Amino acid sequence: MGIKQVAQHAGVSPGTVSNVLNRPERVAPATRARVERAIRELGFVRHGSASTLRAGHSRTVGLMVLDLANPFFTEVARGVEDAASEHGYAVLLSSSAESDERERRNLRVFAEQRVRGVLITPVDDGRQADRLRERGIPVVLLDHPTPRANQCSVAVDDVAGGEMAVGRLLDDGARTLGFVTGPSALRQCADRRKGALRALREAGLPREAMRELTVPAMNARAGQEAARRLLDEGDLPDAIFCANDLLALGVLRVLLQAGVKVPTDVALIGYDDIEFSAAAAVPLSSVRQPTYQLGRIATELLLEECDDPDGHAHQQVMFQPELVVRESSRRVVADDAGTAPPPLGADGSEEGR
Repeated sequence: MGIKQVAQHAGVSPGTVSNVLNRPERVAPATRARVERAIRELGFVRHGSASTLRAGHSRTVGLMVLDLANPFFTEVARGVEDAASEHGYAVLLSSSAESDERERRNLRVFAEQRVRGVLITPVDDGRQADRLRERGIPVVLLDHPTPRANQCSVAVDDVAGGEMAVGRLLDDGARTLGFVTGPSALRQCADRRKGALRALREAGLPREAMRELTVPAMNARAGQEAARRLLDEGDLPDAIFCANDLLALGVLRVLLQAGVKVPTDVALIGYDDIEFSAAAAVPLSSVRQPTYQLGRIATELLLEECDDPDGHAHQQVMFQPELVVRESSRRVVADDAGTAPPPLGADGSEEGR
């Protein structure tokens, strides 16, 4: 079964069938519907390898994230897939596992598969993806800003997010802090640390008021290890800020097992506001990012560049985060005026946030 049989069945030319398959926007809706009906009735399946050879690229986009086990990237991928599907594209998904070598290897596979474009949350500054751009494959940085005017990026202001989280802890009375973070080479960790230090300065506290615990991975197990280190050292800080929610959930588990009351003894805030945060044993305060929108808008920018590389206007989109306050950072005691803490919403967060 080939294009000629489909064209004969639909009463159109083979060129029209080709346009329906590759450039559907060029075909009148009624004609396109007739061709699509013929494709369904005949059970036609296009020869993907042949069309890729003719076009020089496939109807796929590559998506590389830092960690597939992190629900944050699962939601990002959902936004990517929804947008890609609406434009007739499939998504090749891979993870660098925060490894330069694995990132390099997966990017090579993307190129071999002739992907139309690539979305990547890079391990460092995106230099490895530049090789794809040199080969004419569009690349959009995802959850990572770019200083370049000739490249698209979609990110969240993590400096503001870090400042927001620590600022809230300090406003609630914390004077000593723990900061649990991943490798400093990760831009997200570096920016959230920068925001945390800025909040300290604005509060007039010395740098030494924040104890940093760097872990090799951004997962719950690493968070548990960090919490054990804090307990072994003794003298727990007033509050802990974690560079993502998985770290915070690991910290929370160990603290509760050790009999530490959260937030009475130690307040806790995470980052990303993944779905599990609100359902934790103590609902977790977190810095929320527009996760789904990150993936969706990045994909739309990528496909715009793919379809019109000369007319495409590069954009560097920067979202602002939102602090969601739940029980893990709300002091259970009344304030000096004797008023109770504000009521909680349906998801355990403060109403109005």
